[in-house]
Amino acid sequence: MVKSNEVDMINGKTLKKMILFSIPIIFTSVFQLLFNTVDVIVVGRFSGSSALAGVGATSSLINLLISLLIGISMGISVVMGKYCGARDYENASDTVHNAIGLALISGTILLFVGILVSKPMLHLMGTPDEIINLSALYMRIIFLGSPAAALYNFGAALLRSIGDTKRPLFFLIKSGILNVILNLFFVTVLHMSVAGVAIATIISQYVSAFMLIKFLKNSVGYMHLDFKKIKLQRDKVKNILRIGLPAGLQGIVFGISSVLIQSSINTFGSLVIAGNTAAINIESFVYMSMNAFYQSTLSFTSQNMGAKKYHRLDKILLQGLGIVTVVGFVLGVGAYALGNILLGIFTDKPEVIMYGLNRMKIISVTYLLCGLMDVTVGSLRGMGYSILPMIVSLTGVCLFRVIWIFTIFQIYRTQESLYISFPISWALTATANICCYLVIRKKLLKRNDENINGVYAQ
Repeated sequence: MVKSNEVDMINGKTLKKMILFSIPIIFTSVFQLLFNTVDVIVVGRFSGSSALAGVGATSSLINLLISLLIGISMGISVVMGKYCGARDYENASDTVHNAIGLALISGTILLFVGILVSKPMLHLMGTPDEIINLSALYMRIIFLGSPAAALYNFGAALLRSIGDTKRPLFFLIKSGILNVILNLFFVTVLHMSVAGVAIATIISQYVSAFMLIKFLKNSVGYMHLDFKKIKLQRDKVKNILRIGLPAGLQGIVFGISSVLIQSSINTFGSLVIAGNTAAINIESFVYMSMNAFYQSTLSFTSQNMGAKKYHRLDKILLQGLGIVTVVGFVLGVGAYALGNILLGIFTDKPEVIMYGLNRMKIISVTYLLCGLMDVTVGSLRGMGYSILPMIVSLTGVCLFRVIWIFTIFQIYRTQESLYISFPISWALTATANICCYLVIRKKLLKRNDENINGVYAQ
């Protein structure tokens, strides 16, 4: 029986359910982004452009280091979704406890690694001397929240896998409001600049993690979390990491390519860095809106795989592609059309706004291509294939961009020549992923037909 906060993914029409499933994820992502965006707005308005650049120069490096956590959470969604689709609630319960165990360990490891590598990595990225100390301070404080980030993301993945996307939203709304209040207090009253916004962020992260864990603790049935049963079972961890590690490694290599791009942007100076930072924060809202349909495609696909309803997979993918195209086009083009106004929220410097628009006119307008790429990856991962889309994405996005930076960009040395590599890489990778899906789908249906024929023969 499906509860009121859950979505039945294996029966009935999928389009409306995918949209209803995705809407809370979109709002959840918006509030997660508000953690970073409020940081940027507050420091940009009350601490100056140097503080703004100091926070902005860390974004690609922070994303690089947390990518493994995000990847593992995808593995949790797939494994939990398959068990729920197959109505195997004993293994689903074990997955809950293994997921929390993984969160505690991986979050703690990331805490120490992040603090240790922050300043050396910023040096490698060519971060300007006038902002590197601010950037290092911000990063080290942010990584103190790694265990909370892991607990929240892994717990939210468990809830999404059963179709419950509303509760993570409620938790984020509460912690997001707290984050805004603390940001303003620490920066405008205590004048703590980048340290203040970082502290506000990690406090909010621990609050959201606490609320989610408390909910799991009070749940009944297979979602109930018993602290005494938190464990790491070899088979469960292996299944999670089989999907999650390739996704996480892909995110890490994506992050490395982003670090290289950020390093190239750093050569243009702090004003360009500030403009790029503001534009990224605006584009992040577009990306997260599209990413919700990646997650819905992954969750719907994994549950239908568990239920062996393979005939529903094509419809799930096609509807995911259709929705993400509309969302990406409307939001991406809309963001660029309102670029002056939106960038003006972050800064009042005309030069910074101009540099931000230089990025948005290329990346925001074509962002739907990124959505198409991600939805195809979600379908493949939901089917249990994670290494293949990783290889395709690493080649089509990361390797392509690295080659671009060391060839085309070296010739022209302009912002535009750097940014144009994004839509080209998205289009190439999306096309390759669709080809992979068609091949895998054909093999899957053939194997299913053989199994059915075998049953009839008996």
